[in-house]
Amino acid sequence: MTLTKDRKKELIGAHRRGTADTGSAEIQIALLTGRISDLTGHFKKHTKDFASRRGLLRMVSRRRRLLDYLKRVAPQRYLEIIRKLEIRK
Repeated sequence: MTLTKDRKKELIGAHRRGTADTGSAEIQIALLTGRISDLTGHFKKHTKDFASRRGLLRMVSRRRRLLDYLKRVAPQRYLEIIRKLEIRK
């Protein structure tokens, strides 16, 4: 259910803005999207796992807040991350 170190490095490398960037909004959104997609697959098998579903909803709302922040501060970067990660608006 969690992201492996290799997958995390891959996501950070794909979405970083500079060489020392490890925590920008784009990276946080990409990491949350990876965790959300893993949990979505988990729920196809375990339909009654309501405790994890609550965690999923928290992750989705946190990603939404980060996306809203990015849209307000840098609309072009917002559109790029939406396109890269194939997230609905």
